[in-house]
Amino acid sequence: MSHTALARKHRPLRFSDVATQEHVSETLRRAVMGDRVGHAYLFCGPRGVGKTTLARVLAMALNCADRSSEGEPCGECDTCRRIWGGQTALDVVEIDAASNRGVDDARDLRERAMYAPSAEGRFKVYIVDEAHMLTREAWNALLKILEEPPPRVIFIFATTEPQKIQQFAAPILSRCQRFDFRRIGVSDIVARLTTVLEREGLAAPEDALRVLARRADGGMRDALSLLDQVLALTGGELTLESARLVLGLVPEERYVELFDILRESRHGEVFRFVEGLLDEGYDLVEFYHGLVKAIRTMLRGALDGDLTDLEGDLKEAFLARARAFSPADLVRMLAMASDVEISGSLRRSTNPQMVLEMLLLRLSFLDGTVELQELIRSLGGARAPESAPEPVSSAVPAASGTGTQDDQPPPAELDSPLVDPQPVSVPEASEPQQAPPTLEDAWAQLLKGGGAVPAGLTPLLRAARIEEESDGRVVLHVPEGPARERLSGGGDRARIQDELSRLVGRRIDLTLAEVDGGEADGGRITPEKVSSDRMKELVQKEPLLERAVLELDLELLE
Repeated sequence: MSHTALARKHRPLRFSDVATQEHVSETLRRAVMGDRVGHAYLFCGPRGVGKTTLARVLAMALNCADRSSEGEPCGECDTCRRIWGGQTALDVVEIDAASNRGVDDARDLRERAMYAPSAEGRFKVYIVDEAHMLTREAWNALLKILEEPPPRVIFIFATTEPQKIQQFAAPILSRCQRFDFRRIGVSDIVARLTTVLEREGLAAPEDALRVLARRADGGMRDALSLLDQVLALTGGELTLESARLVLGLVPEERYVELFDILRESRHGEVFRFVEGLLDEGYDLVEFYHGLVKAIRTMLRGALDGDLTDLEGDLKEAFLARARAFSPADLVRMLAMASDVEISGSLRRSTNPQMVLEMLLLRLSFLDGTVELQELIRSLGGARAPESAPEPVSSAVPAASGTGTQDDQPPPAELDSPLVDPQPVSVPEASEPQQAPPTLEDAWAQLLKGGGAVPAGLTPLLRAARIEEESDGRVVLHVPEGPARERLSGGGDRARIQDELSRLVGRRIDLTLAEVDGGEADGGRITPEKVSSDRMKELVQKEPLLERAVLELDLELLE
């Protein structure tokens, strides 16, 4: 006897049996019950989520003689069985648009639809699968009949790529009721697989079914096909090890071993680790996907300690490795690993071993993240809080003069009867005088106020830079252009010079810098110039950072 695949054998017979798609199945069931079925439907969604199944159930419900009052087909009569099995039926026709996509096929479909159903009270249902494969001309041939179809004729179009229909045949969308099917959740797939196994008289651990459900990526048909494959391998006994063997999954223990290599920066062992994977027959692309998932698991464990997908010793092993890395480092590792998938280099490469080795080496050489304040404190640059009071000394201040402290007489004891202590007057603290702004702050304030800047110069001067030389001269670096021409005259420069002198509280002689190579080209902005200017701004805001840059040879990356 020939074997019937589980995906076909356990296809739902009723609206209520379709998992996750209640927003579609319940709507269609109520439409059948209330005699409000539309003349054209568009079912959109990923593969294996129930589009064709619901199309057949709808066709069964419309043509079933023993349909229940709730709109459910009986699933037992000859008509229901023929439709459910995809066999030849007079009033239900399934068409594969991938092989019947031309305008002649569409015209033939249109002519066949003009004939009445085979019996009174029945419906003619045309199910067109992979509808996005129809040509523009084929859609145009169907436009009129979709807008004004013959009585008791229903079209159901199923597609995984509705955007193609939007692109090539946008008028079709307004002539159909569209339903978007969701991906099926892992828990719903596990529940369905459990039901199927019970009907088959088999059992399996939940963790093994969960592995199959994750690999199915939201498709129930894919999950049932994987289950069929594992049962064929094991002869009916499903275990976690057999599921991993069929799927080619790498055990989590290998990722724990890898994280130890990365944590201890054992760069040379990366090559031996990858070679070991190849010797054991693992697919490197599959290992890479598991690596991304493992890093994400560690990041989640480092942030909230929630590793519900792991149990026992494996959970503790991942949590221990997660504590060895900071969350910021794990985010960087996850970003670096994800870049390989985004670029597609692993799948396109003829040598995936080299791509994977380079990724793992980059992760092993990854430096730890250090906060800027921690770096400054380590260099001895911690600042006291501005509100910290001045330390008060209990010793009597030394007398003025050239004598040393040893020459001063010892202070008298406060409890000595020979000393008549005099009251000490402490002057009231006066309001601290506000220090004048720096030259850079004064320049920024001048551009912000704009009152002393001649009309039309403020936008042009935002590209200029002011600098005080070691000999006290104040130099203004202005790119070549109209701003430099106006300041070269002297009048406008004098007004700016007087306002800067007033802001900083001292006399300033403002001169224009000579035009160098960077300014002669019109102030062209280059990535190197932007990085240099950004570093200068950071050093001005935090002078101690300059020491860190010089001593540690730091470089501004972004």
